[in-house]
Amino acid sequence: MITDNLSRRQFLKLSGIGVMSSAVNFSASELTLYVGTYTSGKSEGIYVYAMDQSTGALRRVGAIKSENPSFLTIDPTKQFLYAVNEKPTGAVSAFKINQQTRALSFLNQHSSEGADPCYLSVDQKRKCVLVANYTSGNVAVLPIKRDGSLGAAVDVDQHVGSGPREQQKGPHAHCITLDAQQRHAFAANLGNDHVMIYRFDSANSKLEPAAQPSVMVHPGAGPRHLAWHPNGKFLFVINELDSSLTTFKYDETEGTLTAFETVSTLPRDFTGTNSGADLHVAKSGRFVYGSNRGHNSIVVFALDPATFRLQLVEHVSTEGKWPRNFTIDPAGRFLLVANQHTDNVVVYRIDAQTGRLSSVNQTDIPVPVCLQFL
Repeated sequence: MITDNLSRRQFLKLSGIGVMSSAVNFSASELTLYVGTYTSGKSEGIYVYAMDQSTGALRRVGAIKSENPSFLTIDPTKQFLYAVNEKPTGAVSAFKINQQTRALSFLNQHSSEGADPCYLSVDQKRKCVLVANYTSGNVAVLPIKRDGSLGAAVDVDQHVGSGPREQQKGPHAHCITLDAQQRHAFAANLGNDHVMIYRFDSANSKLEPAAQPSVMVHPGAGPRHLAWHPNGKFLFVINELDSSLTTFKYDETEGTLTAFETVSTLPRDFTGTNSGADLHVAKSGRFVYGSNRGHNSIVVFALDPATFRLQLVEHVSTEGKWPRNFTIDPAGRFLLVANQHTDNVVVYRIDAQTGRLSSVNQTDIPVPVCLQFL
């Protein structure tokens, strides 16, 4: 973090973090896309792209240096971006977004209080950042100051437990998110096959034990990412280790989850190695999408409006390898996939009636692992 003995300019020079280069103004027809990467190779850090809202075409705007910014999130006011720095001495970095150019300028950085942070989210009141630390298997809460910068963590909760698979010798927190009412927080732990449940004390930015402290997915599942249905009554979990997707019913009054359905994210005839990665629910609430690393596909499910059960629509090639993360644009017209191992981001047009995807273009971006629209 920046201290009184180390000036901001000195810190930026030493850390390779500064003000984003090559920033230009966006047109009214373009959306802003931020791309998080791994920086052990040729990547610089966080890239900024403009996406044409009619064609889905991407145009590079600029980049800013940051170490392994493998997951990004933007605060509700759209003035600040927060990034994990995924490394053994994990950190979270804060950036200010220039409202005209969309350029990023570094504010500060604080410890994530764990090893290899891989996910973060911001509460609706913009009071804190919640972060999941994968290797150390814990979650932490960092306060947000008035200027958007971060304070040191005010709460840390260490998970415990293990699972039956090789990757589950200990807890591995992989995601943390809040419900729509901001009353409860939920953390997926890949290492112990549980979704941890907390009562969220928004006044003090604290995570407190909920009436139902956790819910188990199923042994060896490896829950990775969580996504809410727009109605707030269902929580979807993509499971990395057995390539499945589980639906939970949510009682928002009690803050409790009840397992409802689990389906495979893979075709029945697939016999190769695969791990589930990311999932998103269409803004309409009619479709659920998940990414498969190994099969290298996006699976598309339709939600039965009467039963809320998932019905397979299709599997679509990601036109690259290892789709770690993907996103849907704010209007729900395009789905973008980041292929980590082939250095490309592929853009698909979404059929609003069927949920099906059709590829429209792709762009080379080094080691893309997170996509975040402003």
